Amino acid sequence: MCKNIPTDELLTIIESACNNNDDEEGLKRDILKLLKVVIDHNYFQFMGRTYVQHYGLAMGAPTSSILSEFYLQHLENSKICDILLNFNILGYFRYVDDLLIIYNERKTDIEDLLYCFNDITPKLNFTIQKETRGSINFLDLTFHRVVNRFSIDIYRKPTYTDAIIPIDTCHPTEHKYAAKRYLHNRLNSYQLSHEKREKESEIIQDILQNNGYSTSVLKSISSPKIHKSGTEKTHWSKFTYFGKENRAVTKAFKSTRIKVTYSTKNTLEKLLTKKALTS
Repeated sequence: MCKNIPTDELLTIIESACNNNDDEEGLKRDILKLLKVVIDHNYFQFMGRTYVQHYGLAMGAPTSSILSEFYLQHLENSKICDILLNFNILGYFRYVDDLLIIYNERKTDIEDLLYCFNDITPKLNFTIQKETRGSINFLDLTFHRVVNRFSIDIYRKPTYTDAIIPIDTCHPTEHKYAAKRYLHNRLNSYQLSHEKREKESEIIQDILQNNGYSTSVLKSISSPKIHKSGTEKTHWSKFTYFGKENRAVTKAFKSTRIKVTYSTKNTLEKLLTKKALTS
């Protein structure tokens, strides 16, 4: 999506937003000047060569997601809202560039709606996926349309694998437990029926067992920790994790206001470099 954002139009939109703000003129000029520098320096590297991107926002740049969101919110407020009202849309939900639209097919021609969406701006191309047998997938959920209500289920793509960080790898315990907490937080956050909750719980058990985890610790891992509130600022220190020996050093920070986080060297970036692939 980032590569399809019209940067000239984006600059005009942000400039207009700055002009509607009461901040001092110097600050507005600085924001616009820095923004233009970020947008114009659209460089990226691939296979050891440097390229310049002539249109859109830089792919992978930290600023691109923020600027894309700014542009999409502008479209929603200036154009999309009117379209939704004209087509009697019952529900509109967006997460980044994924949309879920609820409508009455007796009142709304969804193909006409799609045409209007694609007529908003020439570079953004919207596609449509209709429900199949009363169900549709959106993000990690499947919505089932039943009489007078919806039910939900957790959705996994056909390419999904149950691979998480195995228990016997040289990774910090915090990293390993993160996946377990995520799975259980999702299970407890979504309003699943009793049968679907039991099914998802069994899937989580299988995922953990297939990666070498003991299910006996699931209760303690899934229980949220209670943090003491206070006004003291917490500082963080990062260590490269190379084994249990790290703990001998980092445990010295327990009595301080410094929290420890870990990073690892065996990242996907290093594993998928040209040198790694040819060795």
